[in-house]
Amino acid sequence: MAVRSRPTARQERLGTELRKMREAAGLTAREAAERVGTTSAQMSHVEAGRAGVSEERLRGMATHYACLDGALIDELVAMAAERGKGWWEEYRGTLAHAALDLAELEHRCRRLRTFQGVYIPGLLQVDNYTRALMAYGVPQPSPRQLEALVAFRMRRREVLDNGSPPAYEAVIHEAALRTLVANRDVARQQLAFILEQGERPGVNVRVVPFDVDGFGGAGTPVLYAYGSVPRLDTVHIDVPHGPILLDAESQLARYRAFLDKALTFSLSAEKSQDFIHTIMRQL
Repeated sequence: MAVRSRPTARQERLGTELRKMREAAGLTAREAAERVGTTSAQMSHVEAGRAGVSEERLRGMATHYACLDGALIDELVAMAAERGKGWWEEYRGTLAHAALDLAELEHRCRRLRTFQGVYIPGLLQVDNYTRALMAYGVPQPSPRQLEALVAFRMRRREVLDNGSPPAYEAVIHEAALRTLVANRDVARQQLAFILEQGERPGVNVRVVPFDVDGFGGAGTPVLYAYGSVPRLDTVHIDVPHGPILLDAESQLARYRAFLDKALTFSLSAEKSQDFIHTIMRQL
């Protein structure tokens, strides 16, 4: 099987989980390769996401590794069998790999939770808000790049329109709601869209107001994507040098706790809707 020059984050995650499974069994890559009838070099490629793996070989690995988690094995088999290219592949070569990885992460998950303290969450942005936000970048994108960035983010929103969309919970700080990224007209349009989305089944929008006591988490934007099984959960974080993906159990537990805590400081869904209406009237 051909070796991939640039595996996707999801392909790398499959390899990582197979490596974790092997290490939990106390086997070296060479020992594992001998047991499943391949080479240590090929095993290295599989565990790095650079090479695919068949269902037969993957289930053979799980047997040799004494993995008894049937749900995890079935999900890894499904990941290995993914051959179709998602809509995000249309943007390969135009946008950064990290953007495509985020779109696939959102597409494959069963639940999304996010906290944003400065900007409106990506899946809740309107095009004019996104355009103003992206145009502020340094260096400033060309007109063609800017339109590609906006179109891509609008396509990402469609994950909430799928036949079986992931449950979506967004906790947004008041600062993000009040910041005029573009102008007042766009701000009103943006807030109206958030209100509209908040009324959809499976979408929960909550607001943390300025005047709530004891909230110190506004500087920690995070997106938590729940996989089909808990072991495949992923955290996405934007940092100054670019986005990073986290999947260690200690990291996952930390950010679940952070999101739970942020939620306790937020208004109820109904009061959040009223709060957003109040901000709109003040614009």
